[in-house]
Amino acid sequence: MHIPNGTTAQLELVTFRQALEAADTPNDHYDVKKWLYAPNFYSEYRYILGTRGKKPLICIGINPSTAKPDDLDNTLKSVERIALGNGFDSFIMFNVYAQRATDPDHMEKFCNMVLHRENMKAFDYILSISEKPSVWAAWGTIIEKRDYLADCVRDMVTIGKERGAMWYCAGAVSKKGHPHHPLYLRKDEKMKPFDIDAYLAGV
Repeated sequence: MHIPNGTTAQLELVTFRQALEAADTPNDHYDVKKWLYAPNFYSEYRYILGTRGKKPLICIGINPSTAKPDDLDNTLKSVERIALGNGFDSFIMFNVYAQRATDPDHMEKFCNMVLHRENMKAFDYILSISEKPSVWAAWGTIIEKRDYLADCVRDMVTIGKERGAMWYCAGAVSKKGHPHHPLYLRKDEKMKPFDIDAYLAGV
């Protein structure tokens, strides 16, 4: 379990650029040639966690779990299986909001715009890795937990349009149109197009 010690506004944040530079620096805890992990240490927030490749599937959850390189939780294991099963050579786990909380009910009540801006820089970076970035909407109904989350997604869509991102989902959407969470999907589940603009118009 990870319960936040307080709000992220109380933290001295590592910027995404600083985190990315550190993520490319060899260390004794994991293979930086295999893993992309920023920040490269366990903390109250996480920008990205994934494997390195030229054709990653970018999976979007709500907020980071306790997963880290060589120690993936069941959700991340499912993400990796589905990415490889759909022809991608790697996966990157990104989150709508970067604060780490095992239980989304423990997420902070208000959006820390400093953290959000750095998270959006991280999103822009992972979109830049491939010529035609593939983004898997996979946040489930958890997006309803905080009012600011849908606005965070809207910022992501704007950045995605500049990068030519294609949006996908996997499995059945909820009655309200929310894309399915990765955890309970079949391992051979196939990606299908997701109309992110229509979705946001109804949120």
